[in-house]
Amino acid sequence: MAALRIEGFVIVSADGRLANAANVMPDDLKIEGDKRFFTAALDRADLVVHGRHSGEEQPNAPKRRRIILTRKVAATAPDPSYPKALLWNPAGCSFDEASRVAGVTSGMAAIIGGPAVFGMFMDRYDVFWLSIAPRVRIPDGEPCFPGVPDRTPQEVLSAHGLVAGAPELIDAAHDVSVTPWRRADR
Repeated sequence: MAALRIEGFVIVSADGRLANAANVMPDDLKIEGDKRFFTAALDRADLVVHGRHSGEEQPNAPKRRRIILTRKVAATAPDPSYPKALLWNPAGCSFDEASRVAGVTSGMAAIIGGPAVFGMFMDRYDVFWLSIAPRVRIPDGEPCFPGVPDRTPQEVLSAHGLVAGAPELIDAAHDVSVTPWRRADR
């Protein structure tokens, strides 16, 4: 049986933030080219993993098998709001066990945040897709990863053994590009 391939996805401001001080993604970061890229990625995913404040605001969201991190359950439990979702407390069981309970043990798991969730998988990503909106700044916002803003998102990814590939422009009107960061040893 093939293992799950772990891929991360985030769009950040020029200062490495993914949300404002109220933990809400500002409209300035909701950029069409990135939305198309993100939607296509989630359409390929076998499993979507996120915290309780992260989501995807898309029509296909209820159709996707997902794991939502929470401390409200001991280990895992069905999500009463979404039939295809599983609630998971990392203190109660491993991600591998939670994904098995969710019925997904191969294919691609898309990690979509927030910061603590991204941090949990730093040493497991096969690839992390980092989109940057260089014209957007959120000085008091929520950093995308643990360690930001003391380090840039790129420095955090590099410190965990990921190497930047060639960036791809995904929204010329906003100068937004996405860079794949791949595990150096794979």
